[in-house]
Amino acid sequence: MSTPPPPSSTPLPSSSSAPQPETQPQQQQQSQPQPTARPLPRFLENDPARTGYDPSLKWWMNYFKILAGQITPEGIEHYREDRYKANEARDCARCERDRDYLFQYSPVIRFLRDKVTALNGTLDASNVVCRRCPARVAEDGRVVRQGGGFSPDHGILICANEMRSRSHLEDTLAHEMVHAWDHLRWKVDWMGGHDLKHAACTEIRASMLSGECRWTRESITRGNWTLTQQFQNCVRMRAIQSVMARATCRGDVHATKVVNEVWDSCFADKRPFEEVYR
Repeated sequence: MSTPPPPSSTPLPSSSSAPQPETQPQQQQQSQPQPTARPLPRFLENDPARTGYDPSLKWWMNYFKILAGQITPEGIEHYREDRYKANEARDCARCERDRDYLFQYSPVIRFLRDKVTALNGTLDASNVVCRRCPARVAEDGRVVRQGGGFSPDHGILICANEMRSRSHLEDTLAHEMVHAWDHLRWKVDWMGGHDLKHAACTEIRASMLSGECRWTRESITRGNWTLTQQFQNCVRMRAIQSVMARATCRGDVHATKVVNEVWDSCFADKRPFEEVYR
């Protein structure tokens, strides 16, 4: 989970008076040294001579160039971003329709909304917003992309251009709503200013409880047909990736170490659910 840019929406109030649970890592003292942040990745601008993708051409001409293998993987990502820009209004309208449907009919979304309301929070169309989220191609070829985000001050962002279906949106929204519940229930150090244990714990819980790591999605959508420890491996992997997105994380080794430190207690914490049922 990465913190989204501030949408124009109603803030989600914080219930900071709630006690710190035994399954949530304790904050370190202010006097402890701050971790050194990683340098931000450099992003590549499209160069038609290098990528083969020429934005001055019609979109269908570039599409046929992709089919013919005349555009590099980097160029395909630049093409994809330009198509997202062209279809932004359509994607956001579809996202908002699916969001409203889920708030009305989805059992998991309605359950989490009620639990957030019980902690004096509000999640509705005013602070669950659909926007186009730009993806960037890093210098090392890695594509930086997100499906959504939670901000304690602004609410939930759903990246409309990344949503493949209503079911995908349901998983993404449930993930961010678990973050919202954690924010209201406990005082979470979201960006890891003191340490990254809070971020690791809420990411473990969100991936575990949202349904995004269930076997059917892993196997059909991601092609992972592993039968042993598939669920645990998915939750761990996604938590590590999300912790790595924090500015204070020093890399994959650091993120893995932090996730492992809180794994046992946070993976066992199913609240506000009684069990993992998705």
